Amino acid sequence: MKEQILSDMKTAMKAKDADRLTTLRMLQSAVKNKEIELRPNEITDKEVMEVVKKLIKQRQDSAEQYEKAGREDLLAKEKSEIEILEVYLPEQMSEEQVGKIVDDMIAELGASSMKEMGAVVKAVMAKTAGAADNKIISSLVKAKLS
Repeated sequence: MKEQILSDMKTAMKAKDADRLTTLRMLQSAVKNKEIELRPNEITDKEVMEVVKKLIKQRQDSAEQYEKAGREDLLAKEKSEIEILEVYLPEQMSEEQVGKIVDDMIAELGASSMKEMGAVVKAVMAKTAGAADNKIISSLVKAKLS
């Protein structure tokens, strides 16, 4: 995944795509910081994906704030960065697909009350491996257990 980011940076440089290049450099920097944090171990694709998710979440939070403040220029910039970063995430599952996995995990774990919510959410997150939004997982588990 790291190699893909570097390759995309080179392509953006050659195409003189400044916005894309800036976003990819920011991503590369965040990955490098995570790499330093994990030393002496190598960074895995899963950890790179976590970095991408974190950056997207930051951009979404900023976009919300800009929307409330009426700053359309900054909002557009954040949204374009989110689109660039989402390329590095796996295809996101639909709410129905996540719902099926939640049902399966509840049955498998024998969960019946809100006390087991944490275990179910953790199991669903492990099963979806980053292909489902954590907010959707949490809300579906909560709805089915309450």
